[in-house]
Amino acid sequence: MTRHLEYPDCSLYGQIAKTAKAYPDGCALSYYGRRITYRKLIEMIDRCGEALSSLHIQKGDSVAVILPNMPQTVIIFYALNKLGAVANMIHPLSARGEIEYHLQLSGSKVILALDGIAEKLEGLSADTIIIVSPDSFMPLPLRIAYRIRIKREPHDRMDWHALMQQSGAPVTDMGKGADGAAVLYTGGTTGKPKGILLTNLNFNALALQSMDACGCLLPGDRVLSVMPMFHGFGLGVCIHTVLTFGGTAILLPRFHPKEFHRLIAKYRPNVIAGVPSIYEYLLRSDLGKLKLDFLKVAISGGDSLAVSTKRQLDRILRQHGSSARIREGYGLTECVTGSCLMPQESEKEGSIGLPYADTEYQIYDNQHQTALPPGELGEIILRGPTVMQGYLQNPEETAQALQTHADGHTWLHTGDLGCMDADGYIYFKQRCKRVIVSNGYSIYPQAIENAILSCPEVSACAVVGVQDPIRGQLVQAFVVLKEHAATEQTEQALREICREQVAVYALPRKYVFLEALPKTLVGKIAYSQLEAMSSEEEDT
Repeated sequence: MTRHLEYPDCSLYGQIAKTAKAYPDGCALSYYGRRITYRKLIEMIDRCGEALSSLHIQKGDSVAVILPNMPQTVIIFYALNKLGAVANMIHPLSARGEIEYHLQLSGSKVILALDGIAEKLEGLSADTIIIVSPDSFMPLPLRIAYRIRIKREPHDRMDWHALMQQSGAPVTDMGKGADGAAVLYTGGTTGKPKGILLTNLNFNALALQSMDACGCLLPGDRVLSVMPMFHGFGLGVCIHTVLTFGGTAILLPRFHPKEFHRLIAKYRPNVIAGVPSIYEYLLRSDLGKLKLDFLKVAISGGDSLAVSTKRQLDRILRQHGSSARIREGYGLTECVTGSCLMPQESEKEGSIGLPYADTEYQIYDNQHQTALPPGELGEIILRGPTVMQGYLQNPEETAQALQTHADGHTWLHTGDLGCMDADGYIYFKQRCKRVIVSNGYSIYPQAIENAILSCPEVSACAVVGVQDPIRGQLVQAFVVLKEHAATEQTEQALREICREQVAVYALPRKYVFLEALPKTLVGKIAYSQLEAMSSEEEDT
């Protein structure tokens, strides 16, 4: 990995316009078999920018984009960026109240939303609502099938086709690195989601850093872009990074992890990137005689990947002819997404890798306000060109997250625990807020989860703290079993495994078996829901 890179002082549109100039006939987007070249993509972005300008959208305005991964989402995002507007990226499956909250927080008065959620938008305080359907770029048979399934009701709102026919003045790209580009939201595992304001520099730096860290990305490489565009991983890596190096983003408006192996076989991507739950499904899939020699990069991020899971995945990749192995990264939406990645050649098991170029990590002792030496456990803090501007309308939370230290630098306090070895490799240990305190002992759930996941009958698990009037908290484990696994025998095996691998004071008091773990809208484990389930059990 390079330690320093040069970053352009331009918009996101300006960045991908350079790519389009270099590779005009290269495939930028692939959507149900339809190829959109870089030349055509820039033409549609320019046309969309002119159309949106007719709605009097100006530089700095926030515009809500409530869409899944499809060509229009990409076109709209970069058209807004060319205008200097800020894309307020909202999950289409958000509840109506959540959408209203996001609109109020950001001040969005224009909404571009999926046709399937039109009813949820009734009565929202917006000047203009534009309805967008994923079928516009679909092949005819799929388009017909989609329209039969959706059975959309007639409406008098502007749709995508009407928008693109609007006449507006030509738009000149004047964007700079410091300009706002997007608002993304925290996953909401605890508390109310916070709106994170990210700039052009944040995204452009991430793209160049990701290219440098991966080390083998080439123009024309196909990337299976299943991570959603309302998430930093999806927008920053699977779209903007891909369009920066001249790759092809394979888009799907709907995705289920159980389809992951079929999509890999169908699209033969050179790069896959996803959260651990996607790879857990891959472990349970029958790959048959599928050759994976086309796959050269496999990235896991967004949550911690168990060491035992990584070993199994690496073995499967080797068995099916791939030179790739799972490379774990680390990041958070406050710096778009990843800021640390395991180098391809490294063998440091359990590490999340080395910081990206121009990104400095420290392991910090908050009590004594000092950086800790190698091997010591503390809070992971970082600084670099991808760190956010702050939280929308939340100066208190911003001040807690972005702190200026005695060295004069502003550091992002992640709220995560970790350590660093003598070679500078980072080891993620635990989200600070997930530390369980029982009888004065600090218990780190991830260590218990790793022990549980070492059982061959277990598919997934999560450990939370249950309130106890005497000990403060007790440990409870939620477990998802593999198909045909017996509950009683597995519970007995888990108790034996944990007795061998977990301290006595940290042993789970109870094992609860579920068909699936609850997830947040961005696919992370919803620990707050599990904690609520534990509380309800205690009250009954």
